[in-house]
Amino acid sequence: MSRNFVLLLVSAALSAAASAKAEEMSFRLATTANDHCAEHCPRVIVAEGEIVEDTADAFVGFLREQGRETELRSIVLLDSPGGRVVASMQLGQALRRLGMAVIVARVEPESGALVSGRCYSACVYALMGGRKRVIPRQSRVGVHRMFNYVDGVDPRSGETLRERRYDDGGMRRTLARYSASMGVSQDLIALAERTSPDRVHLLSAAEIARWRLGSPKL
Repeated sequence: MSRNFVLLLVSAALSAAASAKAEEMSFRLATTANDHCAEHCPRVIVAEGEIVEDTADAFVGFLREQGRETELRSIVLLDSPGGRVVASMQLGQALRRLGMAVIVARVEPESGALVSGRCYSACVYALMGGRKRVIPRQSRVGVHRMFNYVDGVDPRSGETLRERRYDDGGMRRTLARYSASMGVSQDLIALAERTSPDRVHLLSAAEIARWRLGSPKL
């Protein structure tokens, strides 16, 4: 499958997502499975869905509910279409404080095997918070220019209007400082901000390595 064709599929998925509200990010426990750990495979935290304003607080609350199970404070499997930029940075900061590794992946329900995941748009800023960041070859990470939807009313027709509002430079500078503090090149922010919000730039393995976003293995 060509890279251009993949980009077209992602663009189509974004268009569909615009008309249907994504599920908010939720957290659960899962046990992974592979040939090396047999019956002693570790439990991990699965984080799936859109990152919203209270996602970081929900994550910390989830950990508190688990008590003192320290093995849970090691690995998060992340799969997200994106969400709020500030909320994603807050989740990233929580992950860094807890010293957690982040893997862009999902758990196959029946076998417990790790399968491909996605981390698009603002999700990348949450991913940056991982103490160690793992992006398996089959998983997808992508960026585009950030924006907010602002609702208004047409004074002539009275119809509700929705338009995009783009950053005036302040948030870009905040993201640049944040990425640098997480050990990720600020060039990634520059790439995101020059990519049309109507598409996703899927990061190649070379870009992921060059900008220190992650590695393919834990």
